[in-house]
Amino acid sequence: QVQLVESGGGLVQPGGSLRLSCAASQSIFSRNHMGWYRQAPGNQRELVAYITTIGGTKYADSVKGRFTISRDNAKNTVYLQMNSLKPEDTAVYYCNAGPTTAAMNGGRFGSWGQGTQVTVSS
Repeated sequence: QVQLVESGGGLVQPGGSLRLSCAASQSIFSRNHMGWYRQAPGNQRELVAYITTIGGTKYADSVKGRFTISRDNAKNTVYLQMNSLKPEDTAVYYCNAGPTTAAMNGGRFGSWGQGTQVTVSS
């Protein structure tokens, strides 16, 4: 059973924008904080941002002021609006869910989805 499905990635020029979507099952979405993570070749997977069940947010320093995470409870979907994209944002982006902020910060989960590729290049 697919619980989390990422979409919206693509090729964009530096300074451009993309909006990523993560569709979750209702049971997962309603009970968990939702986060975006990314992994570039040769790098560790890192937390990009998360949003809690009550709407609190946290962002990695590298994306503050450029990315915005949001959730639509009616659609069981979390979004990542990415503006002013830089080449160093190039990575596969994944979403995941957890019950505590400690879990979200740690980024250790039992499984990951397929992710969506974001490439920022001229």
